[in-house]
Amino acid sequence: MRMKCRVWWPKQLSSSCEPSSSFLFGWFLCSSPASLDIIVAFTASPDERSLSAFQSSLQGILHYTNGKMPVLLQDKSAFSILGQCAADCRSNGQLQSVGMKEEGPIKSPNYSKVCPQDNQDIFGENYGRWSCGCHKLDRISEQYRQASIRNCNWIQMYCSHGLFCKEVHWMPKLHHIHWNGQVVSLCDVQVIIYELPTFGAHHFSLSSWVSSEQAEMPLKKPKWVDELHQKNPLPDLDTAILAINSATYAKTFFESYVAPKTSTNRIPTVCMLVAFVWHLIAVFLASFFTLFYAVLQFFHSFLSYGSQSLIYLVLAKVFSHTWKNVQIRCCQILYWPTFLQDSGLRSQSSVEYAERAALHKHSMWSNVAVDVLLGIMVGLALLYHAEAASFWVFNLVNDVTNNLLRLGCVWLMGVPAGFKLNTELAGVVGMMSLNVIQIWSALWFFLGFLSMHFIRGLAMSGMVLGVTIPAALIIDMIELATLHVSTLHRLISLLYSHQIQALAALWRLFRGQKWNPLRQRLDSYNYTVEQHIVGSLLFTPLLLLLPTTSVFYIFFTIMNTSIRLVCILIEVTISILHATPYIKIFLCLVRPRRFPSGMWFEIISGQSNALDSPEIDCPNDVCSPSENSQQRKMEENNRRPRILVSFLRSNYLNIVYSANPEKTISGQIVLPHYRNVFCGISASIAASAYGVLVGKRIPSTLGTGLPSTMPWMSITYREYWRLCHDSVLACKADCD
Repeated sequence: MRMKCRVWWPKQLSSSCEPSSSFLFGWFLCSSPASLDIIVAFTASPDERSLSAFQSSLQGILHYTNGKMPVLLQDKSAFSILGQCAADCRSNGQLQSVGMKEEGPIKSPNYSKVCPQDNQDIFGENYGRWSCGCHKLDRISEQYRQASIRNCNWIQMYCSHGLFCKEVHWMPKLHHIHWNGQVVSLCDVQVIIYELPTFGAHHFSLSSWVSSEQAEMPLKKPKWVDELHQKNPLPDLDTAILAINSATYAKTFFESYVAPKTSTNRIPTVCMLVAFVWHLIAVFLASFFTLFYAVLQFFHSFLSYGSQSLIYLVLAKVFSHTWKNVQIRCCQILYWPTFLQDSGLRSQSSVEYAERAALHKHSMWSNVAVDVLLGIMVGLALLYHAEAASFWVFNLVNDVTNNLLRLGCVWLMGVPAGFKLNTELAGVVGMMSLNVIQIWSALWFFLGFLSMHFIRGLAMSGMVLGVTIPAALIIDMIELATLHVSTLHRLISLLYSHQIQALAALWRLFRGQKWNPLRQRLDSYNYTVEQHIVGSLLFTPLLLLLPTTSVFYIFFTIMNTSIRLVCILIEVTISILHATPYIKIFLCLVRPRRFPSGMWFEIISGQSNALDSPEIDCPNDVCSPSENSQQRKMEENNRRPRILVSFLRSNYLNIVYSANPEKTISGQIVLPHYRNVFCGISASIAASAYGVLVGKRIPSTLGTGLPSTMPWMSITYREYWRLCHDSVLACKADCD
C-alpha cells in the first residue's frame, strides 16, 4: 500500500521572499502504518543564532520544550527535529519530487545537476550528500541525524518557488522519508498550509469549544463500534490540531531559550511611564477594593453574630432574592483578584487552552463591571426622578387597591356577569377579603412617607453594587407589598382545592371506585347504601356552591398571577444579566476569529494520476497493442506521487444565531449560556398551569439559574491589598 503523508506547513514560512536552508521542528503523528502526519511548527536557521550554543544544548532544549506541551500531545508524539529543508533553485514552481521527470519511469535523482549551493549543507559548509539524498552535516549534527534515522523519524525536503496565490511565494517539496528503517520516496503528499495560531488573534478547533456539553457514552458498546475499530483508522485530526495550536508556544520558547533577546525597540522613557501608570492603577484599585473588603467583613461579622435570632431568620425569608444576589455580588467582589491571577500549569502551552483560560479569567470582572455600569445609569436616573417615581408608585398602589381589589370584591358579592351566586357564601368571602384589604391599606398608608427614602436607597445600592441588587430588592418589596393578595389567594385556593377533591372523591363513590394512594391508581370498591346516601347529601351542596368559590378563586388567581408575572420578569432579567457572556460578545465583535467552530480545506493546487479511460484488466496476449500501451501508461501514472496543496480554513461562531441549519446548536455564543440558565423553566410552567386548574399554590419563581456562591474569604487586609495589586500587575504581564 502506498504511503500517505500530510505535511502541515506554516503559512509564514511560505510568505518570505527567499527560502533558506534550515532544520524543521515539529511533531510526527502516525495514525496507521500507511498514514503519517508531519506537523511543522517552525524552522531554525543557523544564520539567526550561534551554531555552537545551538548544537550543544539542542537535546535539552527539545526535552524541556516537550515537557511544557499539553499532556495529551506528549502521549501521542514528542517535539523533535523533523529533518532538513534546503532551497531548490531548479524548480519552476511545479510540485514534483527531486529527479522526477514528467513522463517515463522514475529514475534516481541526478545530483550532478543540482545547484552549487545545494552541494553545501545547511550550515554553509561542503560535506556532500549521502546515497539517500540527505545532506552530510558536521559531526555533532550528523550524530543527531543518525540517531533520528535509527528512531525512524527523518525527512528531507526542498523549497521551490511557485505562484500558487498572492499569499504564498514558495512551497515545500518532500524528497524522501526515513520511516521504519526504510527510505520512502514515493508517497501521496498533501501539503496543508495553515496560519500560525496566535493568542488574541485566532486558533483552530474541530468543533464548537464554547459549549461544555459532552455526550455520555453508553455502558455497552454497540456492535458497529467494534466493526468500526477493525477498519482503517482515520487521521488523528484532534492531535494534529492540538499540535498546531501549540506551535506558537514551542517556537516562542525555543527562540527565547536559544537566542534570548537583549534589546528592545521601545523607548525607555515610554516604558517607565507605562509601568508607572500601571502601578498607580494597581494601587488605586487595590485600595478601593480593600475598603470594600473591610466593609463586607464588618457586615459579615455582624450578621454571623445574630444569625440564630428570630429577626435574622424572618428578614432572610422575606428578602430571600436580595440576600441571594447580595451573596453572589460579595463573592464576586472578594474573588475577582483570585480569578485574575495567572492560572499557571499548561494553560499557555496551547493557544486554545490559553483562550479558554483568558475567557474564564476575565468573565467574572466583566460581568461585575457591566452590572455596576448599568446600576450607575439606573441609579442616577432614579436619583434625578426620585419624587416623580415616588408619586407614581403611590398612585399605582392606590389604583390597584381601590379600583381593582375593592371594586372587584364588591362586584363579586353581587351578580357578576349575570351569574346567580350563593349570596351568603359570597357575602362571607367578600367581607373577609374587604377587611384584609382595608387593614393592609391602612398599614401602608402610614408607611408611605418612606417611599422617597426607599427609592433613594435603591439608587445608591445600584450605583455601588450593581443593578441586580436593586432589581432583587424590588422583587422582595413587591411580594411584601402584595402580601394581602397572596394570603387571600392562598386561603381561597385552599377552599377551592378541598372542594374539588371532595367532589372528585364523591364522584368516584357513585362509580364504585376508590383512589389507592399507595399504588397511585383507582381500585374498584363496593360501597354500602348508607355511604351512598351520605355521599349524595354532601355532593349536592358542594356542587351548587362550586360556582361561587370558583368565581372568587379565578379573580384572586388573576390578581396574584399578574403580580407573579411582574416578579418573574424581573427575575428573568437578573438571570440574563448574570448569564450574559459580555467578554465573549465583545471579543466576537472585535476578533471573531478567536471563536472557531470546525474547519475546512481550500484546495489551491492538485495533481491527479487518473486517466480519462476506464481501467483495463486483461492479459497481455488478449489485449491489443493500444490497450497494452494504455495499461503501461496507467501503471506508470499510478507510480507517480499524488500531490495536493490546500489551505486550512476555519468556520467561526455567531453571537446568537447560525445561518447554517447544521450548526444551529454549535454556532452560537450567547444561547448556550441562556440554555443552561432556563433549562428547568418548561417543567415549572407546566406545573404552574396544572396547579391553577386544581387549586394548588402557584410558585412565585421560575427557578432560573444564578451563579454559585463561593466560601467566604477571610484574610488580613494587607494580604487582600497585596492580592489585588498583584492581580492588576499580572494583567500588565499578559498584555506585554
